[in-house]
Amino acid sequence: MDSNQIILLALVAVVIAAIGFAIRPYLNGSAQGEKRQAALLQGNARVKGAVNDRSAELAQRRKQIAESIKDLDSKATSKKKLTLEARMTQAGLTWSKSRFLMVSAVIGIVSGLLLLMVTRSPIYALAGLAIGGFGLPNWFVNFMRKRRIAKFVHEFPNAVDVIIRGIKAGLPLGDCLRIIASEASEPVRTEFRRIVEAQTLGLTMGEAVDRLTESIPTAEANFFAIVINIQQKAGGNLSEALGNLSRVLRDRKKMQAKIKAMSSEAKASAGIIGSLPFIVSGMVYLTSPRYMELLWLTPSGRVVMAVCGFWMFIGVMSMRKMIAFDV
Repeated sequence: MDSNQIILLALVAVVIAAIGFAIRPYLNGSAQGEKRQAALLQGNARVKGAVNDRSAELAQRRKQIAESIKDLDSKATSKKKLTLEARMTQAGLTWSKSRFLMVSAVIGIVSGLLLLMVTRSPIYALAGLAIGGFGLPNWFVNFMRKRRIAKFVHEFPNAVDVIIRGIKAGLPLGDCLRIIASEASEPVRTEFRRIVEAQTLGLTMGEAVDRLTESIPTAEANFFAIVINIQQKAGGNLSEALGNLSRVLRDRKKMQAKIKAMSSEAKASAGIIGSLPFIVSGMVYLTSPRYMELLWLTPSGRVVMAVCGFWMFIGVMSMRKMIAFDV
């Protein structure tokens, strides 16, 4: 065998070895394993990228929600003392400021004249003028305001349920608000009509709902405004969010009713204790008029009545504070 044949055989052997090395992965299945491994790595990279995108989306949504809540909190904390017009609006009164001041002046003058005619004392007349001109009208406005807010809180969960059912049926939020503005009970109907009118004037849904917290300054209206603003900015399932809100509102109502029932005994005790001095004084006056007349005919008696009235007021306010609970 000469050298040429040896070189030829060596080349053939090298070629055969190269071919065998090349087809070896296909023979033992390692090439398919590598392909599967590459596919798995690629799939894991895609899943990881999707998870990162989802995490970024959730982080952005949480940021938007936090900004919405922060904006609403800043609006709530930046509110100044209520003006007379704002209190009359919350009370549902359509009076103007000039009319209110005129009525207050008339009541004050009439009260002062009546006390002057009865007591013949200018001090009592001035006291009647102050009470009739400032105390009674403001008390009436505050009374009407509290009663209207209480009616709104009582009816508001039903309005939220109407929105939930309408959204689940496929109606837009604006149509649900129009249904409430036309068919709900007062004062919910008036407040939602103002929201619809504000949208008609060009305000966004969030801005229109924010006005509800100004006319009805309650936690229920604030919760509703927060839910609507978050849904408008961050998206999400509005019916589910409002369903949770409705459940919270009804639970608050149940808790308030429970507290009212538990505190009724203390209220009855406070009423009995507060009325006892007047009942006893009236009975003593019927039996011994001259004995009781010393309280308002003598200077020392007037001082005693003033001191007793002051301490009775302190006691009534203390008991009222003890049985007042915020839910």
